[in-house]
Amino acid sequence: LKGDHGFKFAVIENEYGDVGVDQDIIQHQKAEVGFQKEEIVETVNGCICCNVRGDISKVVKKLVQNRHNKPFSNIIIETTGLADPGPVAETFYTDVSEFCTLDGIITVVDAKYFMTHLNEKRSEGSVNETVEQVAFADRIILNKIDLVNEEELKKIRVAIKEINGTVDVIETTRSKVCIEKLINI
Repeated sequence: LKGDHGFKFAVIENEYGDVGVDQDIIQHQKAEVGFQKEEIVETVNGCICCNVRGDISKVVKKLVQNRHNKPFSNIIIETTGLADPGPVAETFYTDVSEFCTLDGIITVVDAKYFMTHLNEKRSEGSVNETVEQVAFADRIILNKIDLVNEEELKKIRVAIKEINGTVDVIETTRSKVCIEKLINI
């Protein structure tokens, strides 16, 4: 997002829990890149997927309306590893469809811990968020591939394709991805 790519992004940051782990990054970005107050939005202590009709809709509408003379190229919504992508995506087909369209859902998969999260025992009837997020993804950034061996990486690739056989997977280290691969999905 910091690169000289010619795009103008709005970022909606979802912070979950008592301690804002992304707060330092947000403040640094505001200072370093000169973001205006309305260009980075953080929702605090709430799961964005649970408040989708309220928070997301209001924030997206405000971002679009406040920037009608200088529109954003894209709005990026960070939902945390706990979010259900379904309700977030649904917002773009209902509440804000007159303002925006959903380009795609990108899921970042941590190669080091993916198989652990995928195979975690769950109580009966509970949802495996890892499966859900991979299933909904249009594109996956398979990050931290340098932290696993080739055999583990093969198992991860197979597991991802078993969940979502059509997803594009971009393998990377330190989330270094060309911005063009994250838009116009």
